[in-house]
Amino acid sequence: MAIIDHLDHLVLTCIDEAATRHFYTEVLQMKLETFGAGRTAFRFGNQKINVHVRGKEFEPKAHVPVPGALDLCFIAAVPLDEVIAHLKQCEWPIIEGPVERTGATQKIRSVYVRDPDLNLIEISELI
Repeated sequence: MAIIDHLDHLVLTCIDEAATRHFYTEVLQMKLETFGAGRTAFRFGNQKINVHVRGKEFEPKAHVPVPGALDLCFIAAVPLDEVIAHLKQCEWPIIEGPVERTGATQKIRSVYVRDPDLNLIEISELI
């Protein structure tokens, strides 16, 4: 039996907190959450992304927290065609896709975008 069940949160280091907030709350439609001493997070499902601003990280932190180093895959709550339409409405460029990939549990159909720090964001539907 594995000792890990699921991901609770991850930490994203950004350069421009306002641009990051816009992308994750408006483009990806995650819920903005504040906690602690003015900390910011983006909530989706039962997970969240905590935000650190480069040079103002909270301890403990990654050994080398670098904006733009993440490659994340999210499973959409709506069909991928709706995601694509929403991205076009937001004028957020799709850099690849839709393409078929192998997900953690089954095949997925994905599009790829970049967030303001150039992290690679894959948005997928199960197929």
